[in-house]
Parts: sequence; C-alpha cells; structure tokens
Amino acid sequence: MPKNRFIPPTPLRLLFAMLVLSTLLIAFACRLGPLTGIPASPTAHQLTQPIPSLTESAPTVAPATQSPTTAPTDTAAPPTASPTPAPLRFAVIGDFGEGNQAELDVSNLVKSWQPEFIITVGDNNYPSGAAETIDDRIGKYYHEFIFPYTGAFGPGADVNRFFPTLGNHDWDTARAQAYFDYFTLPGNERYYDFVWGPVHFFAVSSDSREPDGVSRVSVQAQWLQQALAASATPWQIVYFHQPPYSSGYHGPVDWMRWPFAAWGADAVLAGHDHVYERLLVDGIPHFINGLGGGPIYSFLIVDPQSQVRYNDDYGAMLVVADAQQIVFQFINRRGEVIDTYSIGR
Repeated sequence: MPKNRFIPPTPLRLLFAMLVLSTLLIAFACRLGPLTGIPASPTAHQLTQPIPSLTESAPTVAPATQSPTTAPTDTAAPPTASPTPAPLRFAVIGDFGEGNQAELDVSNLVKSWQPEFIITVGDNNYPSGAAETIDDRIGKYYHEFIFPYTGAFGPGADVNRFFPTLGNHDWDTARAQAYFDYFTLPGNERYYDFVWGPVHFFAVSSDSREPDGVSRVSVQAQWLQQALAASATPWQIVYFHQPPYSSGYHGPVDWMRWPFAAWGADAVLAGHDHVYERLLVDGIPHFINGLGGGPIYSFLIVDPQSQVRYNDDYGAMLVVADAQQIVFQFINRRGEVIDTYSIGR
C-alpha cells in the first residue's frame, strides 16, 4: 500500500469527530456567556407575575422637579391633629352701676373667671345715666375690658371686650347721650350684633324710648328677625334690659314678648328685676340677671314658666360655650354656684 494514500473516514469516525467538535464549541460558548443584545429567557419567577389589565390606570409619575415620596416606616409618628379651640368664656352682669361694695364684689368675682368679654343687660349707670357718674359707675370697675377707654381709672383694653345694652336708668339724662359718648359699639349702638367664637350675640334696646320701636313689628324687631335667620353660628343669644317674663317686683314687660324661639334664638337674657330667675319659654331658657349691685328685690307673682329663683345675694353669670354645648351658671359673690343650665347639640 502506498504511504500517502487517502483513506476515507468511516461513518463511525466521522460521527465521533463531529461529536468532539460540538462539545468543544459548547464549552467555549459557556465560557463567553450570552451574546450581547440577545435577551435572556425569563426565569420561573418572572413567568408567574400577573399581567396588568388594560383597564388599570397607569401609575402616577411625579414631576421631574419633585423628590420621590418615601413610604412611612412602622416607626413613623402619626400626623398631629389640629388643636381643638378652647371653649368661649364670657360674663353677664346686670343692674350693676351703683358704685358700691356690691358692685366691687361682683366685679372681682367676674375678673376671677378671666372671661374673654362681658355683656350687660342694662342699668349700667345709676341713678340717671348722667355723664358725671358714668366713669365712676362703670370704668372704675371694668375699665380693662373697654376700648377705647379715656376715663380716670387706668388703662383700657386693646380691643373692646365690654358690650352693654341700655337700661331705663341709662335713658334718663339727655336720652342716653352719656352712654353713647362713653362707649364705642357696633351698628347704631342702641341695638347691634357681633360674633365671638361659636356664639352670635344680638343686643336689643328694650326701653319704650327706643326710636326704632319695641313692638314685635317694629323696625328693630324686623332687624332682629332677619339677623337671626341669617346667622350661621352654633348658638344665638339675644340680650336686653326689660324682661318679657318675670316673677320679680317689676314683673313682665308685655311689649318685649317677641317670638324669640321661633325666630331662632337659643337663649334670652334680661335684667330690670333685681333678682336671678330662669324660666323656660317656648322651649328656650329666659334668664333674668339683675343682681350686679342695685338694691335686691322680692319675688311677687310667680310665673308658671319659672324654674329657678334666687335673691339672697349679689352675683353674675358665667357662660361657657363651644360648638357642641353651652353652659349657663349663676354664681353669687361668695363663689357659690346657684344655678347651672346647659344646652347641647
């Protein structure tokens, strides 16, 4: 046989060579890793993820200028709630302007409560509402609640915190001119309204000398009816001097029997009779608070709507209100709580 003769490979040898070559190529490919640009096959975990529905909204993407929001951890503190407003505290005094020891005692009692302001139910300046006596009867005891105050007894308030109403004695000199000169009040100063916190106050002029009348169809009464209807505060309080219902010495004043409850009032405050009395009329409380300093009266014919009567000593009313409840108290100058009445929503 010649030395360099070509011997064709047998099929078995050819198969063996191809197998060896394939093995070498596979090993070399594994060393290089997957080819660039060819996506890898999904893993088993990826295949089990839900496919988003086409009806789902796309996630909101924050603008490029915003920092990404970090989800709170379990240890993050809860958001702080807005503080609840403190309840409103105000005082009610009536028939007080005597300039005597009783008025001093009542004023000290009222100031001990630290009220935000004071309202009065008339007879602020005995005996006749004169300019010569008004500062001695009012400013001497309550100057720190009055703005502007130009009297002789110390500094006044930064804002007005004293809201009186006219009593019959205040009208007796020059048709209450000293009163109008002394106070700076809303509206026409005879009758007016103001809102403080959760309470809308309506000061009414109840004396028969009121130019806009005192009947239930008067100009003044129409103003009150419309103002009550328009009020949106939780509580509406009407206050004035002559009481429509009373068991005291003066008794009821018929011309002031306006339909306060039907018009939207939650409570009515009056004075004139120098006693304390609480009556329930048409479903709302009527208070008589006339023990601020004038001589104390007796009770005569008891009104059938009367619930509490007191005339043993001088005192004043403390009223505390928030959006859900209003509480009325009469407290005598010794600090004894004589009556408590509350209204809730």
